[in-house]
This record gives sequence, structure tokens and C-alpha cells, in this order.
Amino acid sequence: MLPRIQSIATVVPDHQISQPQVREFVGQATEKGLSPRIAAIYDSTGVESRAIAQPPEFYLGRADFPQRNAVYLAEGQSLLERAAEQALAEARLEPEQIDAIVCVSSTGIATPSMASQMIAPMGFRADALTVPLFGYGCAGGVLGLQVAGDLVRADPTRRVLLLTVELCSLAFRFGDLTKKAIIASTLFADGASAVVLSAAGDGPALGAFAQHTWPGSRAMMGWDVDELGLGLILSRDLPSFVREHFAPVLDGFLTREGLDKSALAEPACHPGGRKVIDALEAYFDHLRGGLAATRAVLADHGNMSSPTVHFVLQRILARGDSGPLLTTALGPGFTGAMGIIHR
Repeated sequence: MLPRIQSIATVVPDHQISQPQVREFVGQATEKGLSPRIAAIYDSTGVESRAIAQPPEFYLGRADFPQRNAVYLAEGQSLLERAAEQALAEARLEPEQIDAIVCVSSTGIATPSMASQMIAPMGFRADALTVPLFGYGCAGGVLGLQVAGDLVRADPTRRVLLLTVELCSLAFRFGDLTKKAIIASTLFADGASAVVLSAAGDGPALGAFAQHTWPGSRAMMGWDVDELGLGLILSRDLPSFVREHFAPVLDGFLTREGLDKSALAEPACHPGGRKVIDALEAYFDHLRGGLAATRAVLADHGNMSSPTVHFVLQRILARGDSGPLLTTALGPGFTGAMGIIHR
């Protein structure tokens, strides 16, 4: 029996900030403000608004790792509880009916895991299986679906709750005007998602999923750890990587699954950034409307890492279309994640 999506819920923190506000905020780090060349980057990323876990003034200081991680634990769990409540309500399930909780997150450290800490306050059963997944970054939304789906395949009676949460804003370092820091400040944001899966009903069914990790690519994306916590590693041209390396992997995956790319409708892709979407649209050049849902999520919410693809998936599934739906993401490793959802 195939794992089926029973519900998807997405949430963001209460603090909204527009792209012009971010540009002005970052510019406060210098007496003269940002140069016109740097300031123009904020207008070309495709991001219009984002949500962040704390008020903007929090990010003016140089909070250390314990302070940042305390915010991650408190705000992250709060977002997950909101998302879980919405997803369970939509699936018409009570917390005690959930048999396993998969929790994806890479922007802080939680031991015990957030899923474990949610059991008592939310009323999950004490014997619910908890599976924390760390280190997937932006690929975590797709790989989390794969792991959660495999739990249902292993035991079709299981009801699985997949959670993702990322507080990317906690990696922001005020005053860091390096190229990677500027790029990060134009893109990254905070958010969470919850997906309920089981073998019941006739909802969208998870088909084949796959992961591909490229040797020697560790330095492309990830974290450096210092006294301020998790610092971004971002050292390669991701759009060209999509064209030269990810596209052939997608070709092979679709061929193995007997699917013709030109027959596919709009996929649910993790957006990455505007140039990454451009590269993906060049690959899916048969789509007249391009990756409309992916672009819309980037504009409305920025890149929230692992939850972002679930925001895209939620919008596409809401259209009620039929046919196979491809979902993709790239993340640290450097790794590619892909899967087919049958509608």
C-alpha cells in the first residue's frame, strides 16, 4: 500500500519584514550605508517579504550560540506545535492517533529532539516513534517525505506526522558584509510545516523517491560553527550546478520511473533563489507558465530551507490537478532529492 498525504499545514513566525526593510537594516552596519551595487542585489532576488523569529532589533546584537539556540528551541517548538495542530485538524486526527513523528531541522541543536519534547504538551502517545533528521538543510523537505513514507510502507497501519522547522534568521551576523552574507540576507527566512501521511483514503500517493550525493562537494553548502553559532557555507555557483549536474540526475530518475519530462505538469521545487529557479525553468522548458508556484513562494516567504518545498507542494495540490507530480530539492552534501507524487 502506498503512503498518502492526508494533510499539509504551513506556518511562519509573526514578525514580517519586507525586502526594502532588510536592505535598510543591513545598511545600518556602515556609516555610508550599502553601495548602490550591493543595494541593488536586494531588488533582484525575487523575494518581496519574509517572516523572522524575532523582532529586527534582536539581530542588531552579537548574540552567542547559547542565546541563538535558546530562541531556536522556544520559537521552533512553538511553530511546530502550530503546524501540527493545523495538519491534524485537517486530517481529522487526534494527537494520540499518531504512531510516528519525523522531525526535520538543521538550524539549531535540540537534544532531546523537538519531537520528543512535543509529546507531553500536545498529547502524543508516549510510545510514538520519534525520528529526528539533521543536516539535510534545504533538501530536508523532500527527504523527510521519503523517510516518513518509508515508515508507512514498512507498516501500513502507521499514521506518520512529518514536521519541518528552520529558523535561518538565527545565522544572520550583523555587520558581516561578505558576499555570502549579503546573499544570505537577501534570501533566507523562517518557517515550519507539518504533513500527515498514512495508507488510508485516496489522497496524493508517494511513489518513488531518490537521493544523489556528489563526491567532493562538501564545501558547496553547509555550516561552520563558531562562538556565534552556525555560520553559512555557500561557495559554489548553484545555478550552473543545476544545469550541469542536477539535470542529468533528474533525467536518469525520470527515465527509471518511465516518465517523460515533457509530459509533466509544473513540479514542486525548492526555490533556492531566483537564479536557481531560472536554471530549473530552463530544464523544464516545456512549461509555458514556468515554475509559478515556486516563484510565488519565494516572493511571499523567501527561502525557509526544508519547509519551503512543502509551501510549494501545498499550493500545487490545492489546484486539484491530476497526474504525476515531481518534487525536487538540493541541500548540503551536496545532495539532490527527488520524488514522484501520484495525484
